[in-house]
Amino acid sequence: MASNSVTSTIEDAVNSVFDPVAEKLGEVVFYETDFGLFPTPFPWIVGWLVVAGALLSIYFGFVQARRAKLSVELVRGKYDDKDAPGEVTHFQALSAALSGTVGLGNIAGVAVAVTVGGPGATFWMVICGLFGMATKFVECTLGVKYRDIHEDGTVSGGPMHYLRKGLAERGMGGLGKVLAVGVAIALLFFTFFGGNLLQANQSFAQLRSVTGGEDGIFGTSAGALAFGVLLAVLVALVLLGGIRGIANVTSRLVPAMAGIYVTACLIVILVNITEVPAAFGTIFEGAFNPEGVAGGALGVLVIGFQRAAFSNEAGIGSAPIAHSAVKTRHPVTEGLVALLEPFVDTVIICTMTALTIVIASTPSWEASREAAAAGDGVGDGVTLTSDAFETVLPWFPYVLTVAVLLFAFSTIITWSYYGMKCWTFLFGRSRTSENIYKVLFSIIVASGSLLSLGSLFSLADSMLFIAAVCNIIGLYLLAPIVKRELKSFLELMRNDRAAKRGGDGDAPATATAPEKA
Repeated sequence: MASNSVTSTIEDAVNSVFDPVAEKLGEVVFYETDFGLFPTPFPWIVGWLVVAGALLSIYFGFVQARRAKLSVELVRGKYDDKDAPGEVTHFQALSAALSGTVGLGNIAGVAVAVTVGGPGATFWMVICGLFGMATKFVECTLGVKYRDIHEDGTVSGGPMHYLRKGLAERGMGGLGKVLAVGVAIALLFFTFFGGNLLQANQSFAQLRSVTGGEDGIFGTSAGALAFGVLLAVLVALVLLGGIRGIANVTSRLVPAMAGIYVTACLIVILVNITEVPAAFGTIFEGAFNPEGVAGGALGVLVIGFQRAAFSNEAGIGSAPIAHSAVKTRHPVTEGLVALLEPFVDTVIICTMTALTIVIASTPSWEASREAAAAGDGVGDGVTLTSDAFETVLPWFPYVLTVAVLLFAFSTIITWSYYGMKCWTFLFGRSRTSENIYKVLFSIIVASGSLLSLGSLFSLADSMLFIAAVCNIIGLYLLAPIVKRELKSFLELMRNDRAAKRGGDGDAPATATAPEKA
C-alpha cells in the first residue's frame, strides 16, 4: 500500500509539471484544420506526412511499384555482400526497423479507425501506406549515404547525419545543423517515454489483465516491480550487443510475432471465408459512400490517413537509424528494402486486423460504432480486436498477451538503439556517455510497470511528430540526391546485365556490381 502511495505521489508530481507543457505543445502539433477543403477537421501533421508521401511517390515515378521485385530480391539476400561496410544484412536491418513500428497501433489503433470511420477507413489506410513507402525509400537511402562508419566498424546514421551533412553540401549548413539537433532531441525524448516507458506500461497492463487483474500475481507493486526489473535486464542484455545484437533478436522475433498474429487473423478469416467477398465490398463501398460517418467519404479518408500515418512512421526519421547499419556499398539498395516496411506494417498487418474485425462484426464493435456516431467515444481498441478473435478462438486473450509482450519488447530494444544514436550525436560517443544512457534507459524500463505518467506520453507523441517536421523538410531538399543515387544504381545493373549477355557471365563479380550491393 505504501509503495502504491509513493508511485502515485511521483506520478502526480511529474504530471503536474508536464501537463501544461504537453497540453500547449499538443495544441500546436495536433492542431486540427480542414485546410479549406474537407468537411471534417484533422491534425495538420497528418496532411504533412501524407502529402510528403504523395509528392515523393510522383517525383520518383512510383518507385514502390516499379521496383517491388528488386526490393524483395534484396531482402532475400540475392545481392548481399558480406565484405561491404556496415554491421547487419538487408533482412536484419528491415527486421530491426519493423520491430519499432509494428506494435500496439496495429492491434488497437486499427480497431479505433474502423469504429470511427467505418470499414471504409481500411481502404484509405492502404492508400496512405502505399504513399509512405516512397517516404521510407528516400529517408533510408539518405541514412546510408551520409552515415558515419567508425574505426571499430560500428555505424552511426539517421536524420541527424543526413540533415547536417546533406544540407551542408547544398549550401544550407546552418539550416542542416538546426534541423539535425531538433530531430535528435525530439527522437531522444520519444525514445525514453514513448518507445520505452509506454511500451513497458502497456505490456504489463495486458499481462496483469489475463493473470487475475488486481487479485492476480501481478496485481501488487512487488509483482509490477519484478516484471519491470526482468524486462529491464532482458533489454540491457540486448542493448549491450548494439545493433548486431538487436538485429539478431529482431530478425527472429519479428517474423515470429508477425506470424502468430497473422495466423490468428487468417484462422478467423478462413472460418468465415464465405463472408470475405461481402467484407471487401463493405470496405470499398464504405470508402466512397459511407453511412453514419462525420464528413462522409472525405471524413473516412481523413480517419484512414490519420491511422496509417501514425502507424508506419514514414517520414518520422526513426527507421533510417536502423537501416543505416546495413552492409552495402550502394545506399539506394537499403532505400529499396526500407520501402517494404510500410507495406508490411500498414498494407498487410493493419489490413488483416481491419478485415478480421469487419468479418467478425462482434456486438462490442457494433455498440462502439453506435457510440462513436453519437459522440460517446469508441471504447478500448485492444478489447474490440480481442473480441473479434474470440468469436473463433476463445483462448485468444492469452495469445494476444504473448503478441503484445513480443511487440512491446521488440519496440523497446529497437528504440533503445535509436535513442543511443541520438544521445551520442548530442553528447558524444565516449564510453561514459554511452553507459549513462544505458543506465537511464534501463531505469525507465524498470519503472514503466509502476508509473503511467500520462503527460509524458502526450508530450512524447508531440515530440515524435516535431521530428517529422524537421525530417521532411530535409527530404524535400535532398530528394535530387536520392534520384541520382537511384539512377546510378539502375545504370550499374543494366551494364552488368549487358556484360553478361555479351559473354563474360563467368567472370567474378566486382565490388561495384549488383551482386555486391
